[in-house]
This record gives sequence, structure tokens and C-alpha cells, in this order.
Amino acid sequence: MSFENKVVLITGSGSGMGEAAALLFAEKGANVIILDINEESANKTGEKCKQFGHKVLVIKTDLSKDDEAKNAIEQTISVFGKLDVLVNNAGIARQENLLSGNIMQTCDEVLNTNLRSVILMTSLATPYLIKTKGCIVNTSSIFSKVTSLGAHYPVYAVSKAGVDCFTRVSALELAPSGVRVNAVNPGPVRTNIIKNSNLDGTYDDFGAKTALKRCSEPQEVAELIVFLASDKAKSITGCTYGIDNGAQLV
Repeated sequence: MSFENKVVLITGSGSGMGEAAALLFAEKGANVIILDINEESANKTGEKCKQFGHKVLVIKTDLSKDDEAKNAIEQTISVFGKLDVLVNNAGIARQENLLSGNIMQTCDEVLNTNLRSVILMTSLATPYLIKTKGCIVNTSSIFSKVTSLGAHYPVYAVSKAGVDCFTRVSALELAPSGVRVNAVNPGPVRTNIIKNSNLDGTYDDFGAKTALKRCSEPQEVAELIVFLASDKAKSITGCTYGIDNGAQLV
């Protein structure tokens, strides 16, 4: 798979799966745009991507703010003149549920970051992706499908179910224009989400609940993202792919 001369924008690429995807795209020849709310992390990813000798653009972006999202797309087109791949990866998790009495405290924050930003970035990128017959890969979660998991993180689960649905309906709408849209649905992955979201438990705890008794590494998810963005997946659109070590089986 080669992405030579392709332009790839990855949100939430300062760490975790987004960082791994950015590095893999760069390794395969792409010019990458790194978007993250954490400027220091974004710059670190950008420096790592530069080792492959292709152009890298780092833009500190809060995707909950429309003007910053719009600026990111405008800068991308100004620098590269086109956009071939959009990876909507940015996301957060919060534990508040109905019984905690605090569910509304983080509802808007989670929905804005995990779902609204996907719709926003897709809407902004669509005119340019149509020109290149490009594609979109969204990062969802098995929480969108497994109710027993979602009950502990209901707003997070709802946001990811929304990503799955938006993936399908946008794929149908954009198919006549030659733009593919798919999603990956990871299970437990060793990222910073536990630390950043103050979640209970460890990666070993989450991994132990899967059929394969393991937790994925970000690189594994990145490889699926890159495959779905490649010409090898040219017949695939509107699909949501589980990559969860069999978590949905148990």
C-alpha cells in the first residue's frame, strides 16, 4: 500500500491510535496533517513523522470550536492544495451515568468531541474529498455495539453509536461522488484514554475481559485504518470493523 503524494488529515493524532496512524501513513509516503488539542503532543507526533521525508503540517485544534475546525481544513488546502483522506479519530470518555446523578455534566463535552466533531469535519472536508475521490475513516468503539459495556459509559456509548450510524448514512450519500466512508470499532487499546478520562481500571483489566485475553496496541488499529484508506479497500464503504480481540464474543 502506497500513499505517495496523498494528503492525509488525522484528528486526535497527538497520541495513541491517531499518532500510530499518522506515523504509518507517513511511512507509506503520505503528507500528513496532525490535529490535536494538545499542541506539545501534536508537535512530537509531527517530528516523528518528518523522519520519513514527507511534508508534515501540525495544527493545534479544538474540534469543539467550529472556527478552529474550519481553520484546519483551510490551512490544509492552502498548504497542500487538496485532501485525499480524513481520519476522524479524536475522542474522549467519561464515566458518569444515570445513577451517578452527574450524567449531564459531561454530556455536551463527550458528544461534541466524539460525534459532533466527526460530522463537522466531514462536512468541511467533503467538497475536497469529492475532487480527489478520497475517503474517510472514523474511529468508533465496540461500546457502540455492546450494551453491557455501554451501561457504564452511556454518553460515550451513544456518541460512538452515532459515529457508526453517521458512517453508514454518509457513505450512502457520498458513494455517487466516489467517496468511501468506513469506521473502525476498537476494543481495549493501550492509549492514554484511561489517564486522560479518569476511567476506573487498567488495560490488563479490560484486556482480561476479551476472548483472546489481551489488549491491542495502537499500531494494530492504525494498520486497519490505513488499509481502509487504501486502494486495497476500494470496494468497501459504509462498514464498521471490529478490532477487539473477541470482546464482542464474551
